[in-house]
Amino acid sequence: MSPDPAHLEHARKVADAVLYEGYLLYPYRGTAQKNRARFQFGVLVPPAYTEVDDCELTASQTECLVECPDDAQVQVLVRFLQLQQRIVQAAPSGPGEWREVSALQVDGSEYTAWDEAAERQQEAAVVVSRLLGQGQVLREFQAGSGEVSEDLTDADGRTAGRLTRRWAALDGLIRLDAERVAGPYGALRLRVRVENRTAPPDPPRTRDQALRHSLIAAHVLIGVSGGTFLSQTDPPEWAAAETAACVNIGTWPVLAGPADCRDLMLSSPVILYDHPEVAAESAGDLFDATEIDEILTLRTLALTDAEKQEARATDPRAAEIMDRLDTMPPEMLERMHGAIRYLRSVPGPRSEPDPAGLAGAVGGPGDFGELGDLADPLFGRPQVPWWDPGADASVSPETDHVVIGGVRVARGSKVRMRPGSRRADAQDLFLAGRTAVVEAVLHDVDGQVHVAVSPDHDPVAELQRSHGRFLYFAPDEIEPIDPADPDPGRRET
Repeated sequence: MSPDPAHLEHARKVADAVLYEGYLLYPYRGTAQKNRARFQFGVLVPPAYTEVDDCELTASQTECLVECPDDAQVQVLVRFLQLQQRIVQAAPSGPGEWREVSALQVDGSEYTAWDEAAERQQEAAVVVSRLLGQGQVLREFQAGSGEVSEDLTDADGRTAGRLTRRWAALDGLIRLDAERVAGPYGALRLRVRVENRTAPPDPPRTRDQALRHSLIAAHVLIGVSGGTFLSQTDPPEWAAAETAACVNIGTWPVLAGPADCRDLMLSSPVILYDHPEVAAESAGDLFDATEIDEILTLRTLALTDAEKQEARATDPRAAEIMDRLDTMPPEMLERMHGAIRYLRSVPGPRSEPDPAGLAGAVGGPGDFGELGDLADPLFGRPQVPWWDPGADASVSPETDHVVIGGVRVARGSKVRMRPGSRRADAQDLFLAGRTAVVEAVLHDVDGQVHVAVSPDHDPVAELQRSHGRFLYFAPDEIEPIDPADPDPGRRET
């Protein structure tokens, strides 16, 4: 592909995470229940299997808009995994035939049967003028069946067993077409279809059988030389209607590469945002990009030696995870503990005293905006994150108020609880009509108001208050009580 090699390498890191998302899950052993039923995104099954399960896809389709001249070239890179059976056989101790086994120990190393993954990719390139003139460009591809064997020898040089890797044939098609859309800018609607056209000798009757003839985790990288892709998630206003009309099946295209890259698109079976990136704190793939690296790392480190040995025997990539985590230095683990990605300016001076004299010690508006006086002088990080009420002097839950029915409600106000219909907790039946005292008025990051209250005559109210545990209601779910009410604690029925 012709886009900037650095941009392409940036996009491929994310594409690799998509390629192996769900491939092998913690605890990374083939015997684990979650790994007995293989599941990944972007599976394109052979057409014959749809007679068994018509919910499965045999093709994916990407539609996106690109501004480009007729002489621009479109390059397509289709990437997917192909399963290959790893068969373990034990050597005969005497006259006889090789025996297929589920696992084999050779000098302390374990070898197990498993369906491994082999990475495949197919390319297609075409000039836009050809797409507009010819209407469609087809690129067929094939991957023939095959088998390779590897002898397993012990320390004495005797053959103890054999590993055989076997894979089935795959046939596929990349279909490209495009047309100019209406509007003043003449954008191009580009369509890329990836089809599985494999016809197995014996039609698959189970999903495991179908997976051996499938394109797994199939995704597409699309580049355009001399052109600019339009964002599908945040298109310009003039292109919003045409973008909404794009039909994407089994994939979702996003701008790929760094933030300044506009000539590269990643169409993934996992919904991403524009210009996705692998977190800088990640030390390597764990096959579960939706999980927190720190949690998976700690859980994996807690596996027993026997469990780690079984994981190593399951898949070479699982062995790499075990080796990487076992030798991970402490500072790498500490990096996973958390990071603040975005900061917002905080108006006004620091509201709390600064006995340590750190205010203004590092930076200023040029370094951290108005968070300069809250910065960590050692690491250059803010001491108080943006979501902490202490970071914003304009927020004060204990003194803030909200007006309900013309009445000012603040800390200490008496109210009657009226849980709304949007609540689904049966416990609210016991709160309806009861009185409470307001503990705080809070504003969340979305601008919504929440009123924290403690019910009257609650025997554990003091304990809950000491722990900062309250009930929370929206303003339309509480009713102010007139201080002159002679019996505010009465319960209405």
